[in-house]
Amino acid sequence: MDTMRDRFAPVVSRLLDEDPRVAVVLAAIGTDGFAGAARRHPRRVVDVGIREQLLVGAAAGLALTGLRPVVHTFASFLVERPFEQVKLDLGHQDAGAVLVSAAASFDWPAGGYTHMAPGDVALLDTLDDWTVHVPGHPDEAETLLRHAVAAGDDKVYVRLSVQSNGRALPVDGERFRTVREGRSGVVVAVGPMLDAVLAATEGLDVTVLYATTVRPFDGAALRWATETAGTDVVLVEPYLAGTSTAAANDALADVPHRVLGLGVGRRELRRYGQLEEHVAAHGLDARSLRERIGGFFGAAVRP
Repeated sequence: MDTMRDRFAPVVSRLLDEDPRVAVVLAAIGTDGFAGAARRHPRRVVDVGIREQLLVGAAAGLALTGLRPVVHTFASFLVERPFEQVKLDLGHQDAGAVLVSAAASFDWPAGGYTHMAPGDVALLDTLDDWTVHVPGHPDEAETLLRHAVAAGDDKVYVRLSVQSNGRALPVDGERFRTVREGRSGVVVAVGPMLDAVLAATEGLDVTVLYATTVRPFDGAALRWATETAGTDVVLVEPYLAGTSTAAANDALADVPHRVLGLGVGRRELRRYGQLEEHVAAHGLDARSLRERIGGFFGAAVRP
């Protein structure tokens, strides 16, 4: 199966052909995938070189001229390194763009900590009016990319990962999807965490919600699920643990509830290893999730 990033250049190249507003801004990363598009649309495919602050600044400038820029590099170079430009050039100037990242939290362990960005969504949470898509399958990534580009002049972040669920589900760029219904708790699985969550909760009497658009946070879906499953909630996110706990708490502010946020830990893992080893070290494999989810809900989750 191809990866989400494999889909990125072909999908956006087609969008360049279809929509004269679409432009692509790159910083040396991913340029090969746009070689054909650059020949067809030389004024709308821009490579600024290894200059990530300029990457975002140039995108903002294109947006202010009426174009819809799609901006791509590794998450650590797209959100963290040029954060001031994301805050000011896009946010302060109210300029819309589609930021599309690769490498996620630790997709390329051999790249070391400079190429890891578990805090990217939490960092964007300090800014206003961002939509954040976290697809869990290449087919979902294609759908959400098209949603993002078509979203007027909004500010959108699409977080691509080599981690993927085994099959795609229908996604609409807005709502959480109910995958399993239970009576003793709610587990929200974000993007590529769904397969591990489903394996971890097999045989447990819990509702599983699937989230591929996490900002805005679908508080209505969470509230609806808690009406029958109770107000104990576990969030399983492929980035910094606890990133969405405040959003879940806000959604349930008027009812007694408990929320547990699972995700990537704050401790830096200083060995390269393999992706699967990082998943296990952060307790995001199915076995670890079952222990942590079961321990939080207690005996009530047994059918």
